[in-house]
Order: sequence, then C-alpha cells, then structure tokens
Amino acid sequence: MRRVTRNLLIAIGIVVLALLALGALPSYLGTGEPYHLTVEPTDDEGPTVDVSNVTDRRYPYLAGALASDDGRSPGYQEGPFGVKEHFTHTPFDELDALQRRNREAVREDGRVRVVHDGRHLYVDVRRGSA
Repeated sequence: MRRVTRNLLIAIGIVVLALLALGALPSYLGTGEPYHLTVEPTDDEGPTVDVSNVTDRRYPYLAGALASDDGRSPGYQEGPFGVKEHFTHTPFDELDALQRRNREAVREDGRVRVVHDGRHLYVDVRRGSA
C-alpha cells in the first residue's frame, strides 16, 4: 500500500471516529440542575395546540411528561460550554415547536396551552430537581 493511501485511510478513520464521538458524547455531558418539560392542568379558555397524537420519537420530553405521575419529563442538563445544545434534542426545542404550531396558544409567560385526550394543560420548561 502506498504511503499516501495509508495516510488517507488513517485520516478518514480519525474523522469517522471523531464524528461518532460527537454523536455519543453530548448525552454524557451535563452540568447544573436539570430542566424538565412540565404539564399542569388548567381550566382557562382559549386557543390550544392538539398534542393527542404526539409520538415519543418526535416529542420525547412531552411524551414523558404526559405519561408521568407528577407531570414532569425526564431531566435535561445543559452542556458545560454550550456545545451540547447544538448536537442534542432539548425540552426547549419541543416548547419552541409547540409555540410555532399555534402562536395564539402561547401565554405572556411563554407557557403553551395544549389539549391532550380532552384534558387542557399548560406546557412549560422549568429548572430544578424537585
């Protein structure tokens, strides 16, 4: 094997390993108190976003919050230098997607009013372990 070919294969191998590490590493990074997507019942009237058909592949935090007893999703911790957020799905992404689905369902404080199987709920992101 020629020297140039060998060096090219080694360089390609290093790039592939680096890309694999970038895909796996962000899930292990995390600092500070976790953020949770929360759902809480409401009797308020007004526009809503229908989330009855959301899947846990598209909205894992929302599906986790809807399925939990306390209305909180699994925790999400920020990355130490703001790098993790570019490579992972966050509860903030889901809240933003819900806000874009129906701007009229967004309250002044950023919460989104949704309907899930006939129940009206507010969806929000909160920080804290308790």
